[in-house]
Amino acid sequence: MVRVYKQIFPYVHKQLNQWRKKAETIPNTELKTQALASIQHKTFHCEGGGIYSLLARENWREAVRFIVAYQTISDYLDNLCDRSTSMDPEDFRMLHASMTDALNPGNELKDYYYYREDKNDGGYLHSLVLTCQEVLRDASPYSFAQPYTSKLGYLYNDLQVHKHVQEEERIPRLKGWFEHYQQECPNLEWYEFSACTGSTLGIFCLVSYSLSGEMTEELAEQVMCSYFPYMQGLHILLDYYIDQQEDEEEGDLNFCSYYEHEELMRDRFVYFVKQTNLSVKSLPHAAFHEMIREGLVGLYLADHKVKRISHAKSFVKALLRASGKKATFFYYNSKMYNRLRSIQS
Repeated sequence: MVRVYKQIFPYVHKQLNQWRKKAETIPNTELKTQALASIQHKTFHCEGGGIYSLLARENWREAVRFIVAYQTISDYLDNLCDRSTSMDPEDFRMLHASMTDALNPGNELKDYYYYREDKNDGGYLHSLVLTCQEVLRDASPYSFAQPYTSKLGYLYNDLQVHKHVQEEERIPRLKGWFEHYQQECPNLEWYEFSACTGSTLGIFCLVSYSLSGEMTEELAEQVMCSYFPYMQGLHILLDYYIDQQEDEEEGDLNFCSYYEHEELMRDRFVYFVKQTNLSVKSLPHAAFHEMIREGLVGLYLADHKVKRISHAKSFVKALLRASGKKATFFYYNSKMYNRLRSIQS
C-alpha cells in the first residue's frame, strides 16, 4: 500500500495530467467536453488499474502508461456512447475499434469517428491508441497474451455496442448475445455475463505480466481462466452497484436492476466474491490477486455514492464479512483516502 500511494498513484496522476492537457486542445467542443469529463470523473478507474503495474516489476512505469491510456480510451468512449445523440451500432463498433487496435501493435489507425458528425479531436484518440501499441511492441512475451487480451477486448466491445443502442433493442440484443456464451458460463444470468465482459482487469493483468518478462502460454491461459468471468464480474457488478442512483436519474442501463430483490443481489455478490477467491488461488502471486479482490470490495463500498443507496448498510456489512478482514482494512483505508483527497481539492 505504501508503494501504491507513494509511487503508483502519483505516476498515474502524472499520466492523466498529460492526457488532460491533450484533451484541452481538442478542437471539437463535444469531443473535448466528453474527454475532459471522462478524466475528471473516472480517475479512480486508472488508480485501481494502476495497481497491476506492480506485477511488471522494474517496468512498472510502462505498465502504468498502458493502463492509463487504455482505461482513458475506455472511459472516453463510454462517455461518448452514453451521452451521445447517436444510437447507431455501427458508430459504436467503429469507435471501439480503437480499443482493438490498442491491443494489437501491428494494426493501422482508423477513422474511429467515421459514422459521427463530431470528428476533429486533434489526434487525441489516435495518440492514446499509439501509446498502448508502443508499450506492447516493447513487451516481447506479449505474443503469448495477445489471443486472450483480444478475446477480452472483443467481448468488451460487443457489450458496449449492445448496451448503447436504442433502449428497446438493448435487452433482446444482450440476451441473444449471451446465448452464444451460455455453455461457457452456465452459472450466470445474462446480465451477470454482461457485467463480466465489461471489465479491463484481465487485460491489465496480462499486459503487466508481459512487461515483467514472465509471460508464457500457460500463464496467459491461467490468467484468462482466473479473471474471467468471476473477478471481472465482481469488479463491474460493484461498479454498477454504486452507480444505481446516478444511472436511474440518467436513464442508463444498470445490470443490478435485473435482480429480482435485494436479498438475491446480495447473495449473488457474495457468490462472486467466493468464486473469485477460488479462481485466483492457482495463479502465481496468488496473495496479490486476492488483495485485488479484497481491494475491489473495499474501494467500491467506500465510495461516497453508496450513501445514496437504500439498504446499503446491510449490503456493505454482508459483503465485507464475506470478503474478509483485509477487505475491511481497504474499506476504511479508502474512506480515509477519499476524505483527505476531498479536503485537499
